[in-house]
Amino acid sequence: MIASPFLLKYTIVLFIIMIINNIQFNTNLVAQNTQPIRIAFYNAENFFDLEHDSTRDYNAFTPDGEQHWNLNRYLRKRNNLFKTLVALGAGKTPALVGFCEMENENVFNELIRNTPLRQESYKVVHYESPDRRGIDVGLIYCSDIFRLLVSEPISVKDPQDPGFLTRDILFAGFELSSGDTLFVYINHWPSRYGGQLESVSKRILAATTLRRHYDSLLLTNPLAKVIMMGDFNDTPVDESLLKGLRAYPVDSISAAGDLIQLFHPKEKLGHEGTLKHGHDWQIFDQMIVSPSLYHHDPIQPRLHYCKGSAAIFAPSFLLTVDERYLGLKLFRTYTGPTYIGGFSDHLPVYIDLCLP
Repeated sequence: MIASPFLLKYTIVLFIIMIINNIQFNTNLVAQNTQPIRIAFYNAENFFDLEHDSTRDYNAFTPDGEQHWNLNRYLRKRNNLFKTLVALGAGKTPALVGFCEMENENVFNELIRNTPLRQESYKVVHYESPDRRGIDVGLIYCSDIFRLLVSEPISVKDPQDPGFLTRDILFAGFELSSGDTLFVYINHWPSRYGGQLESVSKRILAATTLRRHYDSLLLTNPLAKVIMMGDFNDTPVDESLLKGLRAYPVDSISAAGDLIQLFHPKEKLGHEGTLKHGHDWQIFDQMIVSPSLYHHDPIQPRLHYCKGSAAIFAPSFLLTVDERYLGLKLFRTYTGPTYIGGFSDHLPVYIDLCLP
């Protein structure tokens, strides 16, 4: 049977439409798959709930504590964190965010369930740590992008000082729909309280603890794609990062196993630093990656660092006028015991990951 000219013409037109639609579908799919994945870190500056913790000596952030922490201040803090994450993602929230100075899993859940973030697929990875103030590290991740494979806290212990307590390092491994595996470490190293030189040994201890765990990971997975992020309480040129962790700018890598420091030099990061001490801005908040994540293989393209994407997020709403030291300073939640009502005493940092 010979088809009529009309039917033949209709069939050809329909076939062309199907081809066009299929091309458009595949183009959209490629566009979705190649959209960068934003990874961020944020020191939240003391995000506590309102409950008195009977297991801790430190309970300043309670209604009758010295910081006079109340429901209004708590809700404002929660909403400020939400606002920051949405702005950081340029309207699309980041795929994974590491945090420090979060009291417990309750405040993580409050952030992702009782703000508009509940519309996302966020889940939490958190462990209680032995920090004396009760502040922990943790992360949230979009479960429609990442599937959690493994997680554990890594204790930082000093054999010479059994009474030494600090935050654990959080380790987590994820699988992406692309088939890639990504490992992350969330850090909040010991502070400079008591003086930089007097406390540097504790940060070197944290650095070598992290380095040992990373080296063990490489024994089983030499090409592991790794991000180390956190508030290191040291700058990229301090001994703990250079000698303890062996993290260097990409053009200074000299040995196998060296890590790539993305937050030095600072000229292309978008801001002078992540926190301000007196007149000086410093970069304590950093993101460091393994060579296998940094380098892009065009022959076998896989998940990799988007070159030049490392940045300090410094929108105007996170800053305020510095009347004492001039310029700008951070719009903090507290200055000592004085409630300011701002966001944090640190700026967030982020990088983007590219998929083929």
